Amino acid sequence: MRKSVLYIVVPCYDEEDCLDETNRSLTGKVFELAKKKISARSRIVYVDDGSKDSTWEKIVGFAKNKKVVGVKLAHNVGHQNALLAGMDYARKKADIIMTIDADLQDDIDAIDKMVEEYQGGAEVVYGVRTDRKADTRLKRDTALGFYSFMKFLGVELVYNAADFRLMSRRAVDELMKYKEVNVFLRGIIPQIGLRSAIVEYKRKKRKAGKSKYPFRKMVHFAWDGVTSFSVKPIRMIFVLGLMIFLLSVGVTTYAVIQKLTGNTVSGWAFTVCSVWMLGGLQMVAIGLVGEYIGKIYIETKCRPKWVVEEIKEK
Repeated sequence: MRKSVLYIVVPCYDEEDCLDETNRSLTGKVFELAKKKISARSRIVYVDDGSKDSTWEKIVGFAKNKKVVGVKLAHNVGHQNALLAGMDYARKKADIIMTIDADLQDDIDAIDKMVEEYQGGAEVVYGVRTDRKADTRLKRDTALGFYSFMKFLGVELVYNAADFRLMSRRAVDELMKYKEVNVFLRGIIPQIGLRSAIVEYKRKKRKAGKSKYPFRKMVHFAWDGVTSFSVKPIRMIFVLGLMIFLLSVGVTTYAVIQKLTGNTVSGWAFTVCSVWMLGGLQMVAIGLVGEYIGKIYIETKCRPKWVVEEIKEK
């Protein structure tokens, strides 16, 4: 039986501090797996997402080893698009495409079990975190809130699964048919609908370097996920507006009755508060609708999501 070719895609942005250890660990894992589970033609694909440090120089050095391929993007396109660029390259050469972040907080020993699930018939295998003690309290709480909110909005997500996953070539081919510019892979991939499996693991601490996802970027990422997969926020604004309208009918009726009975009093405070509240709600509603219109505007441009500047391989 022919062994499957595995390509591990690693997006990199200013990861010079951790790449040496990452490369040692991943090349060791590929050699180990090649002894019994995968083809010796398996590779690691580092995707440099417009790094400003010496990340690309390190990748070029790694690529002197035939087990490593370097893909340099022309400019920074973001984590999700960098993943897609690497997967697009890998699907032309591999049977299985694995994605993992460069900090290796995801347990590479789980790859063995993920390959076994693929061999058992799964087209997509999600790495699911069972222990997030390595994350900060803020990150754990915001992640919990994010998954709960997305579930409330009706978005199909695999709970506690990030971008540590294995996909068959067929699954990646199907993924590439999704042409949207606003990419949120955690929401798109479950929609493909092919047979999937879950492998649990404990998340580790980052060995070197700093996280490239500070709070501001996490909020932006979460917002992209919400607005790319659900129109429920707009519906919520509509319901809120309807409730306020019904409340205003009641207040108006009360005011008329008070006027007719001669019990009117000065109500400037109530008037001012109402104007500010309704004005604020209107601005929020307009801004929310504008966010969706902005995404439509970006999608209609149909611009390429990435440009490959250079590929290094032996």
